[in-house]
Amino acid sequence: MISGLDCEGMGSEMEIVSERLGDAVVLRLGGDRLDAQVSPSVRNQIIEALDQGCKHLIVDLSQVSFIDSSGLGALISGLKNSSIRSARLVLAGVQPRVRGLFELTRLEKVFEIIPAVDQR
Repeated sequence: MISGLDCEGMGSEMEIVSERLGDAVVLRLGGDRLDAQVSPSVRNQIIEALDQGCKHLIVDLSQVSFIDSSGLGALISGLKNSSIRSARLVLAGVQPRVRGLFELTRLEKVFEIIPAVDQR
């Protein structure tokens, strides 16, 4: 484990664990909601990994069943920052309800989405 961060607030709890997997860094989001309470922490963890020279970042969303606009914003910000730094950001394990939101907003065409972390 590289780092872990607990996020709490108004009913939202998420543990963010960053770990190495080969040449990639995996951010495992250990909560069911990526919302306004936790999205700043997710954004910061993505930027921190990129600042440390990560060139392949996987965000594991397998436990996330709800994302609001601020959560989408955190992921979009991470994608933009990774692009600026010539890094690759991939979303893994996107649940059907969350995938529906990505399809509704057409973000499934913007993000690289894989079924699971181990299928990178």
